[in-house]
Amino acid sequence: MTGPTEIHTDETVPPGAASLAATRFIDADNPKVRAFAAEHAGEGTDLERAIRLYYAVRDGIRYDPYRITLTAEGLRGSSCLEKGYGFCITKAAFLAAVARAAGIPARLGFADVRNHLATPRLLELMKTETFYYHGYVSLWLEGRWVKATPAFNIELCERFGVVPLEFDGREDSIMHPFDTAGRRHMEYLKEHGLFEDLPYEAIVETFRTHYPMLVAGQAPQGDFHAEATAARQG
Repeated sequence: MTGPTEIHTDETVPPGAASLAATRFIDADNPKVRAFAAEHAGEGTDLERAIRLYYAVRDGIRYDPYRITLTAEGLRGSSCLEKGYGFCITKAAFLAAVARAAGIPARLGFADVRNHLATPRLLELMKTETFYYHGYVSLWLEGRWVKATPAFNIELCERFGVVPLEFDGREDSIMHPFDTAGRRHMEYLKEHGLFEDLPYEAIVETFRTHYPMLVAGQAPQGDFHAEATAARQG
């Protein structure tokens, strides 16, 4: 099976029908996804509704990289809603799904980033500070594509001492380069582009190459939020 093709476009090229369609991973037609979108989007302009959806996903779904599942079912956007937690890729897929369910065109974007504030146990598992295929969303709002990154919920930001990533619907919202203490937090290393659906095969192959322990099911058990607090205090 071949994966979705990267979209080469600039920020002002209007979306096509594919940016509103339900897909294998952006399952905007899932009844629970549609119900979540209806509950949280509310009334108003697409920009106002997109902002509400961003915060509902950012803070309503806990970030937890200790329970990553690389099955197709585990990487669908709706998996976040079913479990109540996810990581950057699944939270991005979920935001894209609820946006499309609300009639807001959405695409998935991916980049390799260097994260300096992971917990010691996560770094030991990954054997690197590079997070491959870090996920974000590109939303069509007021005549242009705007990036939104819903990965870290506000509780985790407070525990890690990371500035919460806000979204106003007009400016790109990607990870802040410094934490609240002025220490470097995240650097973008390589962009993989924008996609109408999650590039499943590419992500799984990359994780197999760079995170063999994670793919082998050796992820640590524990409370990532509690460890974030300990890592900051340490």
